[in-house]
Amino acid sequence: MVIVGLTGGVATGKSMVAAFFKELGAYMIDWDELAREVVRPRLKAWKEIVEYFGKTILNDDFTINRQKLANMVFSNKEKLAMLNQIVHPRVFREDERLTNEIRRLDPDAVIIKDIPLLFEVSRPIFVDKVVVVSASEHIQLRRLKEKGMSRQDAQNRIRSQLPLEKKVKSAHFVINNDGTPEETKRQVEEIYSLLRKGTKHGEQRVRRGPSRKIGRR
Repeated sequence: MVIVGLTGGVATGKSMVAAFFKELGAYMIDWDELAREVVRPRLKAWKEIVEYFGKTILNDDFTINRQKLANMVFSNKEKLAMLNQIVHPRVFREDERLTNEIRRLDPDAVIIKDIPLLFEVSRPIFVDKVVVVSASEHIQLRRLKEKGMSRQDAQNRIRSQLPLEKKVKSAHFVINNDGTPEETKRQVEEIYSLLRKGTKHGEQRVRRGPSRKIGRR
C-alpha cells in the first residue's frame, strides 16, 4: 500500500487532479469532506464551534457557513488556532479509520489523501509520498477572479498559505497545472503508474526522496 499526500495552493486545480487519480483507481480520502462531516449540526464539534464563534456563522438549516467562518479566522491567528483545535483531532481520527478500512480491503491500494494544508497543520501527518499541484500565480489569480473574488482578496488568499515554491521543494512529484486538462491528466497517469509499481514491486521503485512525516514539530 502507498499513502500519498496530495496538496497544492489555492486555485492550482487540486480537485481536478484528485478526480483524475480517482478515475485511475486510487482510493480517495478528502480532508475537506471529512472536515465538513465532523461539524455537522448537533455534533460535539459543531456545538463547540457555535459556542466559540457565535450563531451568526450558521445557515438557516443550522449548518456552518464555511465562508463566514473563514472570514473570521483568516486574519486572526488565535481564532484559527481554536478552530483547528476543535476540528483537526476529529479529522485525524476519521482519516485513520478510513485508512485502516482500505488497508483491510486492499493491501495493494494507492490511497490519495487530499489535504489542502498538508504542510501547514501543526500535527504531523505520515505519508509515503507527497504530490504537489502547482500553478503560476497569475493563473491562480485568474481562476479566483473567475469565481467572483476581487484581486485583493485573491492575493490575500494566496499569501495566507505557505508559499507554493516551498511546497514544491518538499514534494516527491510535482504536477504543473498551467496547461490544459489533457496535459495535466498525462502527468497524473505517469505518477499513478509509478505508484502502482511501488505497491507491487517494493517501495524503492517509486521512491523520489524519503517517506516522511509532514507537519511542524
